[in-house]
Amino acid sequence: MDALVHHGRHFGRTIQLFCNFSNLLREGMLQEQRLQTHNLDLEDLPEQERKDHEAFIKLIRLSPFLIDRLFSPDRTNEDILYSADALGRGASGARADDLKTMKTAVVDWITPEGGVLIPPLQRNVKTGRGFYHETTGSFLCPTDYDWSDPKVKAALRSGSLVMTGLHWPRFLYQGLKVNSENAWDGLFRSKIMVLAYKHVFISPSAASGESRATRAGNAQIHGMRHVTPASIAYVATLLRFSLSHWNVFNRNDKNADSERFYAGILEFLEDPQEQIEVDELMKWWNR
Repeated sequence: MDALVHHGRHFGRTIQLFCNFSNLLREGMLQEQRLQTHNLDLEDLPEQERKDHEAFIKLIRLSPFLIDRLFSPDRTNEDILYSADALGRGASGARADDLKTMKTAVVDWITPEGGVLIPPLQRNVKTGRGFYHETTGSFLCPTDYDWSDPKVKAALRSGSLVMTGLHWPRFLYQGLKVNSENAWDGLFRSKIMVLAYKHVFISPSAASGESRATRAGNAQIHGMRHVTPASIAYVATLLRFSLSHWNVFNRNDKNADSERFYAGILEFLEDPQEQIEVDELMKWWNR
């Protein structure tokens, strides 16, 4: 596998899920030149420019050989296009692989221990999921609403109440329970989130409780030693999609609104005002 494809897989999972790599590379190169020319530090940039350039820096750390390729005097436009294409193929390939396997595994995760789903759900078909099923609906129900309320359930199923990327589903919370007085209580600590994270970054067998995998997991392959906010946002976004009835995952799908959902979680976890709670969350995940 091309090294850039390999690194693109990890970048999408742990740094930025929805990324235009051509823009990231071109803007990153220009920004680096501006910083050097004007003797500026990263902290001198406006917030959004700083975040964008931080993503570029993380990419360079992941693929150090990109420095020579991007900043060489002999660099051509084709070099940039090739690099962006390879990274993009890696990121989209990893996402497709994770969604394919999570779609089937999530049925096991939500099945009551020693019980069955009523009605049953097919592992490879998404028909009947989302708010159309009692169990998946309980996981996806927005935190502002009560799934046990028949009116809420009917509104979500009919579409008169639309779940957008701004709504956070109950599966983000431990036991699907939200503490109205403390939004951080149990947030991003649910059992299904842990299972999904293990599924992506260790191995599907680690999440299922089966015998130890014989192949190295994604975290080990890339030398990943710590859970990161972006990787939590990635897993939450894929899990939300896997529980739903939506069939096509892309950033422009306004029904799933996945990009806004991912961005909202990442923005929240990177908010300086939430740093104390985020640090505690990272300790919980990395324990």
